[in-house]
Amino acid sequence: MADPASTGTESWRTYFGFDEPYENQADAVERAIEAGKARGFLAMEGPCGTGKTMAALTAGATLVRDTDLYERLVVVTPVKQQLQQFVDDLRTLNAGIDEPFDGISLVGKRDLCPYGREGQFPDDVGTHDRCEDLREATARLVEDDGRSDGAAVADAAIAGEADDDQWWDPRKGQDLAAAARPDAVDQSTLGDDTLRTAGAASPYRKTQPTAPESMAEGSDPPLYCPFEADWYARNKGSPVDFSAGEGHVVTMDDYLPAATERGTCPHRVMSVMLNEADVIVGNYNHLFDPGSRPLLSDVLDDQTLVIVDEAHRLEERVRDLLSDRLGRQTIVQARNDCTTLIQRAQQSADHKAQVREVLSAREVPLDAVDQARKFYDDLVRWLDDRIEAFLDAEHEGWRADPSTLPEHDREIPLRDPDTVEQDELTEWAERKGYDGSLWRSLSKVGAAVEDAIDQLGLTRQPVCAAVGVLAGQWWERDHATFLREIELEHSPSHGQSLESDYQAVYTPGLLCYNCMPATALRNVFDDLGGGILMSATLEPLDVFTRVSGLDSMAETGSADPDEQSGDGRPVRTTTYDLPFPPENRASYLVAATPFTARNRGDPETMRPLGDNWNPTRDEYAQALRALARSPGNVMVAMPNYREARWAGAYLQEAVEKPVLVDESSSNEETERLKREFFSGDGKVMVTSTRGTLTEGVDYDGEKLSTCAVVGIPLVNIGSPRVRGVQRAYGDAFGEDNAFEYALTVPAVRRARQAIGRVIRGVDEVGVRALVGRRYTPDARHSVYPYLPVGEREEFTRMTPDFLASQLDSFWADHR
Repeated sequence: MADPASTGTESWRTYFGFDEPYENQADAVERAIEAGKARGFLAMEGPCGTGKTMAALTAGATLVRDTDLYERLVVVTPVKQQLQQFVDDLRTLNAGIDEPFDGISLVGKRDLCPYGREGQFPDDVGTHDRCEDLREATARLVEDDGRSDGAAVADAAIAGEADDDQWWDPRKGQDLAAAARPDAVDQSTLGDDTLRTAGAASPYRKTQPTAPESMAEGSDPPLYCPFEADWYARNKGSPVDFSAGEGHVVTMDDYLPAATERGTCPHRVMSVMLNEADVIVGNYNHLFDPGSRPLLSDVLDDQTLVIVDEAHRLEERVRDLLSDRLGRQTIVQARNDCTTLIQRAQQSADHKAQVREVLSAREVPLDAVDQARKFYDDLVRWLDDRIEAFLDAEHEGWRADPSTLPEHDREIPLRDPDTVEQDELTEWAERKGYDGSLWRSLSKVGAAVEDAIDQLGLTRQPVCAAVGVLAGQWWERDHATFLREIELEHSPSHGQSLESDYQAVYTPGLLCYNCMPATALRNVFDDLGGGILMSATLEPLDVFTRVSGLDSMAETGSADPDEQSGDGRPVRTTTYDLPFPPENRASYLVAATPFTARNRGDPETMRPLGDNWNPTRDEYAQALRALARSPGNVMVAMPNYREARWAGAYLQEAVEKPVLVDESSSNEETERLKREFFSGDGKVMVTSTRGTLTEGVDYDGEKLSTCAVVGIPLVNIGSPRVRGVQRAYGDAFGEDNAFEYALTVPAVRRARQAIGRVIRGVDEVGVRALVGRRYTPDARHSVYPYLPVGEREEFTRMTPDFLASQLDSFWADHR
């Protein structure tokens, strides 16, 4: 490879997938390459039309091929549509070069398991858990028994290249795979008994096989997975390569059917291929979720360049991924795991000796299992008592009729979110004598219990090891970064037998909520060689680099990133303006009275021209009426769904075109509503700015002509979690910045995402409106400074009175 210092600035054009770059695209490529060469990071805001995807891939390709700095490129995005865009652009890039990059798109295990996809697992067992159990059973069955005649080594040589540390016998894998095939001799005429998925026929029967008696110990042969067995038969190799995908880029549509037909686990095939890939495309979970990250552990190092797409979502998504929930029912299961083992030991002296012997291998006494059981039992009672006390205080008479409880999720904070202090549960545990040594021991005890249940052949799917890990984290984690609370998820039980009345309405759990993801993000990024973080809405970039952990990696000796020195990682930023013709869009800041709860009143009681109709509502009704009457499809984004219902009800009376009202609902219902919006003549869609229709949806062509965002879409600032986040941000970034960083900036990005749906191409025409005085430059609590400079210059300020005439004039010029 070439020396990085000698790589010409134009060498990237070899990899660029199109004839010529867009106006800002070449600059974006070169800035990304410069940051990558410096082992740093580029934070880039580029609206639709910047060509961010191809720019990032081109820069990454150049750094991988033309320098010795990087071996691979890892792309993560939280949006499925964007994941496909990276796949498409990588194929386009590969089409123009002689030696294409091997690429793979990742999906979850649930999407890949043939048995799980075809409903062959019990309804009460999740695909992930069932798969793990089958993997463990299969591993035990293929374990090399240490034959001294060298047959195992010979078998390994037949199946592939043997490994000195190889503990499995490939021949056993072959035998297990063969045992799961249908009785038919001619595999080309497979009958109805064959397991099929994704349009592909596997070599195996539909039903899950049990191990042949000759290979199993005891009289009860275990279930196993023939797909997993075949993977061992191939010495953990893949029968699928990158040529299976268009342009050497494989997706689930390629490796799922190909692996299924060859009888090898599709998830294992994906895992093998990603370790050989030049470009890996996945979602945020693959990089930031501690549970999913091990899949990529072998390729996440200083030879990896990362691209983080839709980076404005980083804080919120990673905060959720790093938060842990321990459900009440899971705690009950952990208690019952311990009880099962204790009851086994109480059956006879021989059984007690067996249990103690198995536990001793992990240095866990039987008394420790009993202590864990008592703790879990007391914990469940404490949880029930605390929830019932909360509901008694909030809802008198709920016990007589639990169905009267509110139909939404609830939070019960276990400390004052505004104060860093110990939580109620930990205080209770200490009073009961359950100190730190007990909490920290639960993980070890749980692992020993699960091992004993397995070795003694007890019929149970244990959970106590995972519960023990979460319990230990509850004790060890600090109280400034994490907020501990009880979460009540609204999920009616529909007549099921329950231990507590409130469970008829809520599913309870303990939540350890991560308020401050910056440290975890910094640790992830610091392990990598460099990266590009990009979005259409990252401004203000100085705020983004602080809350994302990037700034803490940089040398702070100089304000100019190009002059930084020392051991810090360079962090560079750039913002590009919307590249499409400005004359094709009208942009308005509508200076109406701030749309706050105090000014606007309760939307449920506000009816047009009724007794409760107030001046604030009248201002917004006037603005919304004018905007909704614009030609074509109009989207009105309100601060929440309650306000969307109000606006929808008003507009249905005020305009002649059809008005659709979105609400929090299933993905299927949202898709149906979206299709209705796109079909036929112009309509009005009223939704929440915090809903799913304002981000990640490509309203290209004539799908959207006008978008209005009403008010600042702040989250519920009274929520304990939000208060905890604000407290943590105050500690990290200063009290003066806490509300701005934690709440205001994300809200403005939401608003900008919504109005960014309008103009998606060079020939598109549309109107963008931010409605509310706080968007104007001189207002109290103005958010105007959080708009990029180029965007500020485009927006025209006006009052609701002038909006209709301005809209008429604009559309008259563009008919």
